[in-house]
Amino acid sequence: MDGETPWRMFAELRRAAPVHWNPEPDGGRGFWSLTRHADIVAADRDAATFTSEEFVNLEEVDERQAGIRRSMLEMDGPRHLALRRLLSREFTPRAVAGYATFLRGLTARTLDAALTADTFDFVAEIAADFPINVLARMLDVPDGDTRKLIDWGNRIIANTDPDYADVLLHSAESELYRDLPFRSPASLEVFEYGRELAARRRGGTGTDLISRLVNQPPADGVPLSERDFDNYFLLLVVAGNETTRHAVTHAMRALIDHPDQAERLRDDPGLMPGAVEEFLRWASPVYHFRRTATRDTVMGGARIREGDKVVLWFASGNRDENVFADPDRFDVTRSPNDHIAFGKGGPHYCLGAALARLEMRIMFEELLPRLADIRLAGEPRRVRSNFVNGIKEMPVAVTLA
Repeated sequence: MDGETPWRMFAELRRAAPVHWNPEPDGGRGFWSLTRHADIVAADRDAATFTSEEFVNLEEVDERQAGIRRSMLEMDGPRHLALRRLLSREFTPRAVAGYATFLRGLTARTLDAALTADTFDFVAEIAADFPINVLARMLDVPDGDTRKLIDWGNRIIANTDPDYADVLLHSAESELYRDLPFRSPASLEVFEYGRELAARRRGGTGTDLISRLVNQPPADGVPLSERDFDNYFLLLVVAGNETTRHAVTHAMRALIDHPDQAERLRDDPGLMPGAVEEFLRWASPVYHFRRTATRDTVMGGARIREGDKVVLWFASGNRDENVFADPDRFDVTRSPNDHIAFGKGGPHYCLGAALARLEMRIMFEELLPRLADIRLAGEPRRVRSNFVNGIKEMPVAVTLA
């Protein structure tokens, strides 16, 4: 599928069937697609009707699997809130602002290294390298381990991409790993690594994310089990790296394709906070999350039955012409910009949203003044996935300012 195909498809669905039933090709369970901004927001905020407890991707899991693989993403209600609050203070805008000086220095070092070459892969040298080093600092893991974290994220989240996956999601071999997140054997490596870190931090006085997980009891009084910790740590490794790197890459691609917008940001750096919101809308790094109806309900004239899978296509909502004027136009001055790249006010609103915004703002504040020109030096290669909107390789050629 080319980069433009999903946007055309979503536009047609919003026009003709905004709440659309998708039957499974093999006659199994189908799912509803929500493609309008208003419907997506309504469902995202209504956890009582559209639960995450039955899992947030389209894979079918039985009750036993769900119990083994359940992370904070697949919880609602008090337990979800208790686990979220374990680390929520570390991700408030005020807390992440304390990383600004570190981020400036990290960005400068990343760019100094990448821009020694006239041509390089933007993903490998900048987009992937940058956020993983932020995560490494928050987890307090050695700098030398960042490549392992990147590799694990690739192998786990891109489980339908033969370039990354150890075992492809729909292969017969994946049944051997059905109890692991994303059916990925790489999850076992992440679990082992996290457990080793936890053992060293337990009982200590550290303030890193792992120390807080193992030494700070949840507000509901129910301690984290080993399985709870495994799944929480894996979620941090994957979510803390994958989405920001894809958003940064898509933003750079958009600026290459729209040099007038890059020039506006060079001329007026004060536009950058608003530009970051357009970067996020344009990138939509996570295509969708799934919910499951807990009762019969009606949405957009469609009768949704209890137990039906309901997919919230955030990427489609971010191009909804009822919310965004000329939605297929990339505009760094767009205002208002009510995008839903992080969700929209629901209980599962992205915990790392403030950090991702700060990372992206500093990256482009530092990068754009260094460049007289940047252009594609080859065809970008996309991650083969209907879950993450990712670019795995983007060769660029640069001329320094």
